[in-house]
Amino acid sequence: MTAVSWCTFPMSEKTARGTRQDDSSGDRVSTEGAERSTIRRLVSVLDAFDANHPVLTASEISRRAGLPMSTTHRIVADMVELGLLERSAGKRLRVGARTWELASRSQHLLNLRELARPFLEGVHSVVRNHTQLGVREERDVLFVELLSSPNAVINITHVASKLPVHACSSGLVLLANAPVEAQEEVLNSDLEPLTDQTIVDPARLRRELAEVRRQGFAVARGAVHLDAAGVAVPILDARNQSIGSISVIVPNDNRSVRSAIPVLQAAGRGVSGALGRKRTSSERWSHLRR
Repeated sequence: MTAVSWCTFPMSEKTARGTRQDDSSGDRVSTEGAERSTIRRLVSVLDAFDANHPVLTASEISRRAGLPMSTTHRIVADMVELGLLERSAGKRLRVGARTWELASRSQHLLNLRELARPFLEGVHSVVRNHTQLGVREERDVLFVELLSSPNAVINITHVASKLPVHACSSGLVLLANAPVEAQEEVLNSDLEPLTDQTIVDPARLRRELAEVRRQGFAVARGAVHLDAAGVAVPILDARNQSIGSISVIVPNDNRSVRSAIPVLQAAGRGVSGALGRKRTSSERWSHLRR
């Protein structure tokens, strides 16, 4: 039997056209992959900055972002030109005003902050300790508003800072009322402790989430700092899923924790109701915008 080499057959026009399309598709996928890689590097540079590291050198950014120095210099130069980063004295860098401007366009967070602010102020006036508004961002809580008092108990969070969802009261109420897939992702991950009171056992965390759903609030004693306790309630949407949380950080004693719960519950119901009313009003007039 004579062996046949398939390459001896000429390709039809249709086959050739298909091959060219496949090649073009491959080039497009390659280009898109490179663009995604660049975006990830840019985000990793921004992630290098936090409340404890507001100003960094290029070498510090390189180390904290896990990027080569050559890559860091190239990305930093572009970000400075675009205003995403700014240079300060001594060749140090900080997040630029342009980044703040872009972040401020997150309309759903602006709406939530606007609606929640009067309720946060009400809680703060009664509790007289740190009062916070948080939202879930994957496996973290992002704090988008914070009211403090001069003599308040210790609190390590700041606006735009994050904490792991399993390690704080805000995270517990957000996770307890999140979709099951989000809960399982956290339960199946490595749960790192912040103190020896942080819940790091998945079975215990699962029980805690069930209890939080049952009682409608979360208490985390000494989970972030041993001298402080967090108390939080969820802000719920029409499907009873959490879109935010209101929390207070109080001294780690029974009286402070107990007195905060009813105030927070009233605020949580208030913000949830205000969001529902705004959504209903928006839907009522939406036909006029079509």
